[in-house]
Amino acid sequence: MNAPATAHDLFTDVPHTPGAPKRDPILVADNVVRRFGGLTAVDVDHVEIQRGSITALIGPNGAGKTTLFNVLTGFDRANSGHWTFQGRRISGQPPYRVARSGMVRTFQLTKALTRLPVIENMRLGTTGQLGERAWRAVFPWMWRRQEEAATERAEELLERFNLAQMRDEYAGALSGGQRKLLEMARALMAEPTMVMLDEPMAGVNPALTQTLLAHVKDLRAMGMTVLFVEHDMDMVRDISDWVVVMAEGHIVSEGPPEVVMADPVVIDAYLGQHHDAPLTEEDEERQLTDIDSTLQRTSAGVEHADIHDDTHDDAAATPSGPEAR
Repeated sequence: MNAPATAHDLFTDVPHTPGAPKRDPILVADNVVRRFGGLTAVDVDHVEIQRGSITALIGPNGAGKTTLFNVLTGFDRANSGHWTFQGRRISGQPPYRVARSGMVRTFQLTKALTRLPVIENMRLGTTGQLGERAWRAVFPWMWRRQEEAATERAEELLERFNLAQMRDEYAGALSGGQRKLLEMARALMAEPTMVMLDEPMAGVNPALTQTLLAHVKDLRAMGMTVLFVEHDMDMVRDISDWVVVMAEGHIVSEGPPEVVMADPVVIDAYLGQHHDAPLTEEDEERQLTDIDSTLQRTSAGVEHADIHDDTHDDAAATPSGPEAR
């Protein structure tokens, strides 16, 4: 896999609009809808992810980013829609088939098998293992050479991700940042074409942040495509070639980081509509009227409560039954 000359070349003449067509899209999704009861979490008309780029998927909490990730990778089922990866339809496929097609993902909450050593976690990421079939498992000569090759690749990746010294430690002994590194390294055991990272910086010690950033950039340098969800805008500016913005389940903006972060639609999505617009006289009068009405309702409620308490006290003090007579 060869990386392009520059990331900028990939997006020359690509319009800065939601659902913009890309020069060479690796992932294309159309009319993807996911509902939970009466709530529509995802409603994406069209989105394309450029091959060989680092694309950030951003948006406020509850925008539907992780739900879209889950749907595209087979961990959740869409109510409608279809999507293709490298020209092949993968909508509705289970996660293991999506991974075999070359699209792998990591999770916001790491999925390391804590009671297995780090090296075993890595070996599990290998695809097409001959020893996974029961009848072959009893004949080590059939799969031993493949396992040795997988172990060699795992050790190379652990060295690259600065985890070699933890090779034989239980994964549960790793720090949060080290587990993120392990999950990313394990994803590469499948030799993917595209890597999807769900909040790779969440819960990571700042000391490891630059290390993780460097590894994400390395994925692009190796010719892979990266799509990641992230709330850290500094990271998004630093490593993204293109940014897709979601709000209330929809794609509302696309473009380079510097363009998207100055887009009024994006600012409104994060901070609320017209958050910094000057108030007109009518707006001020309306706000004052609303405040006055609220204060009147509050005052009336307090007076009503006082009257109710006085009435209750009088009733309690009035004798009843035989004593009243």
